[in-house]
Amino acid sequence: MRMTGADAILRSLEAEGVPVMFGIPGGAILPTYDAIARGTTVRHVLARHEQGAGHMAQGYARASGRVGVALATSGPGATNLVTPIADAWMDSTPLVCVTGQVRSHLIGTDAFQECDITGITMPIVKHSWLVQDVRELPAVLKAAFHVARTGRCGPVLVDVPRDVQEAELDFRYPESVDLPGWRPPSKVHALQVREAARRIADAEKPVLYVGGGAINGDACAELRALAEAGRLPVVTTLMAKGAFPETHELHFGWPGMHGPKWSNLAMNTCDLLVAVGARFDDRVTGKLSAFAPGAAVVHLDVDPAEIGKLRAADVPVVGPLRRILHDLAVQVRQHRADGAPAPEAWLRRIAEWREEFPLRYGRGGDVLKPQTVLERLQSLIAGEDVVVTTGVGQHQMWAMQYVLSERPRTFVTSGGLGTMGYGIPAAIGAKAARPEATVVCVDGDGCFQMTQQELATAVLEDLPIVVVLVNNGYLGMVQQWQDMFFDERRSHVHLTHQVPDYAKLADAYGALGLTVESEDELGPALEEALASGRTAVVDCRVDTAEQCFPMIPAGAAALDMIEYAGTGAGDEAPLGAP
Repeated sequence: MRMTGADAILRSLEAEGVPVMFGIPGGAILPTYDAIARGTTVRHVLARHEQGAGHMAQGYARASGRVGVALATSGPGATNLVTPIADAWMDSTPLVCVTGQVRSHLIGTDAFQECDITGITMPIVKHSWLVQDVRELPAVLKAAFHVARTGRCGPVLVDVPRDVQEAELDFRYPESVDLPGWRPPSKVHALQVREAARRIADAEKPVLYVGGGAINGDACAELRALAEAGRLPVVTTLMAKGAFPETHELHFGWPGMHGPKWSNLAMNTCDLLVAVGARFDDRVTGKLSAFAPGAAVVHLDVDPAEIGKLRAADVPVVGPLRRILHDLAVQVRQHRADGAPAPEAWLRRIAEWREEFPLRYGRGGDVLKPQTVLERLQSLIAGEDVVVTTGVGQHQMWAMQYVLSERPRTFVTSGGLGTMGYGIPAAIGAKAARPEATVVCVDGDGCFQMTQQELATAVLEDLPIVVVLVNNGYLGMVQQWQDMFFDERRSHVHLTHQVPDYAKLADAYGALGLTVESEDELGPALEEALASGRTAVVDCRVDTAEQCFPMIPAGAAALDMIEYAGTGAGDEAPLGAP
């Protein structure tokens, strides 16, 4: 069919089965938006900021397992996508970003709204293309989707000059991709799997250390089969919440800076650490040289670059995690059948630590505690079809600790980049992916004010979300660090509870706005918001002084943990010894 490059972009998205895209029009991408006006089966969701569009595409991808698509114009439109692209790069989220570019003859002349977006994003994409011949568009877009979703998932960028969008071609979408430079691992080394199974069978104190790769690789059923076959304790990172049911008897929490003490004790005193799609991030390991010092390491990952990058692997296994875990479960099950004992004493010891070192905070008193907000939310959504997104900060860590995830792709957050403002647009994208689910964004007042304009998108696009705002009037995590490590010198972190009035702001956007100032008001407000079927903001005005514990100070060993030291209602958690 003869058509313009702009039409070819849409026909390519349709051929890939893309149901929804997120974006904002502008001069250099106008031909593509004109093609949208002429007709496409791909729904377009109009964001209020390109950063919001990018995070919506991420939320869609993370909640659905499919590739997210974002559109933007050149110059500032494209640069506003840089943060979502970097976030997707750090968290291995499959994303295709299509940007408009100035006309080909203007490239390199500092034309209006020109920028070298392929150069700017080069360190944070799997690949990028500047399309200079309209006839290349179908093959480029086919390759873009293939690269984004195969191997270790990640973002790609396709930059299309305006004249290329306007030019004509005979459109035919390719049936296959031939990229000689892109050959992600597709096989598994049987001898390495056999050795990994032997190590697991022989270990007295094994731990499965599970990262986000288990979810990205659609390997969660195989992960559960392995854990149950070997009776192996499972610790899941922030990015892996939901990869393994968190009420399962073999789940033992979350490691790292704000993980419970029992999880970190298990990780750091084990004799075998089986890393599954995890990258030994510094927020998990703390001081790397002191991390799990007595453990041998089995490292399973689809990305060979991660093997040995930070921690040497005694048994490296590279390949698709579904296949690795399936084969490993079969062999571990056979070892157990042949008499290799399960680590029951070790499981009992970790369970004892969990009883000995529970998550604690000062309950009671007249001030609403943030942890109480999350515990009440958990009680209301337990067992329901709910996707939870978060911003970044204290509220994110409390959500990790108190909101339990039973299924993959039901907890969506920014991990590696730690992007404030992620929660609301990601929730909108998740709602587009899962319209039948209730989508709840747990946000902080600092994060909320970075992307709150996207409430308009949620209302007008009929993508209702519930925002549970943990409003302490401060940039809470920064305040905590200033109090603990900078002699309580608080510098520019005070936001106030009252300004803006978030309930009135929600009302101005056409959403339901509720304010909660006491524990008695909390339950009814959350119930009303969850039952409303509308976009809603529940402004929970919580204790301004509450800190997030336990905590491993940056650069400290994982066992040098600071715990909550209070004993009664209203007690704060001072700096103290583990």
